[in-house]
Amino acid sequence: MNISRKDIDQNNAEITISIDKTDYAENVDKKLRDYRKKANMPGFRPGMVPLGLIKKMYGKAVKAEEINNLVSEKLISYIEENDLPVLGQPLPSETKKQPEYDFNLQEEFDFYFDVGLAPAFEVELNGEDEVTYYEIAISDEMIENQIKSYTSRFGKYEQVDAVEENDMVKGHIVELENGTEKESGIRAENTVLTPAYMKDEEQKNLFISKEKGDKIVFNPRKAFENETEISSLLKIKKEEVKDIATDFQLEITEITRYSHSEINQELFDKAFGEGNIKSEEEFRTKITEEIKKNLKADSEYKFTLDARQMFVDKFKELSFPEKFLKRWLLTTNEEMTQEKVDEAYPRIIEDLIWDLTKDKIAKAHDIKVELPDVEEYAKKVTKAQFAQYGMVNMEDEVIENYAKNMMKEEKTVRNFIDRAMEEKVLAVIRENVKLNKEEISIEDFNKLFETKEA
Repeated sequence: MNISRKDIDQNNAEITISIDKTDYAENVDKKLRDYRKKANMPGFRPGMVPLGLIKKMYGKAVKAEEINNLVSEKLISYIEENDLPVLGQPLPSETKKQPEYDFNLQEEFDFYFDVGLAPAFEVELNGEDEVTYYEIAISDEMIENQIKSYTSRFGKYEQVDAVEENDMVKGHIVELENGTEKESGIRAENTVLTPAYMKDEEQKNLFISKEKGDKIVFNPRKAFENETEISSLLKIKKEEVKDIATDFQLEITEITRYSHSEINQELFDKAFGEGNIKSEEEFRTKITEEIKKNLKADSEYKFTLDARQMFVDKFKELSFPEKFLKRWLLTTNEEMTQEKVDEAYPRIIEDLIWDLTKDKIAKAHDIKVELPDVEEYAKKVTKAQFAQYGMVNMEDEVIENYAKNMMKEEKTVRNFIDRAMEEKVLAVIRENVKLNKEEISIEDFNKLFETKEA
């Protein structure tokens, strides 16, 4: 076997793999003999089919398969052993068309591949680069809003005497005709509505301050925005709603109100675990710590974007194998069109610059990702997901089990490895650039993203 490389230019090369019978004959023969052992053909005892017949039936396919496997294996090995900075994957050569081989007769074969190569460049972290690090100020409004969130989350439903806008009103509803119950009209038991959801203020006000046992005449068509709400209220099919235009009477049987929790020990225990918070002052301190942690994550995210952009701008003049990359994208993605590739190409190059930069920093600083790093990142993702639903004090065992379940997916694990590596690289960048720290309000911080989108 012979493998050679011809450099076309700094970003493109051609690899030629030449093989002869000695490279594959032994494996082909071994596989055919394995076929013979398992063959079960009429007229022959199991495992006793003549080898010549097996070769005649399967020889061509087995030979082609072994040659293709051998070429693929050696191509990968050559790239790894020579540390070639390959982008994408090798593709069959465009300039040297692969001939139609006769695997029955031929013994020698040549295979040609085009490869795209990453540009050569160095990443120096010498403290001269500058990145702004935004520290988001915690306002009293943030703290109060978070307190309201907790009191709302741990509130409770209770029965009340008179209707307010956000209450749930349960009752029996009947269709009216000329002010009286319509014979064979629509009737619904235990239907529920909330005045706050009514689009018409006049209809909404009919319910405000009414009490249990009161009867209210209203028009569902005027009250509600869409047919789905009306069909749910009247317990009829959606297609029947179009015929509804009359008034209905609802007799109130129950008024339910959701009341926010009081700021007391019961709330502290529900929010942060029994006995962990013992006063409103500690409650506010804990909330402030939570907000600070969340805001730091936002600051880190912005730092990531800005550090990435700094390197993209620095290395934007690098040369890439544009023709090869576009061809590779079209070849490996069925949904891609030439138009889509051309449109996406600038963003793809930016992603490549950032990925190559991270790789070089990782190698220069001997950064590695071990299993504990991946597990820790998985737990961090798990905690963030639970926090979205207000579950901020989950037991460690629950977090670990959930994280382990996520890591059963190979694609998820690969993503966690990439993210864990990026975090380590960013930590090195943060230590080796000049951070221009700037305190900023949450409103102005959010505008930074709006400006970029614009």
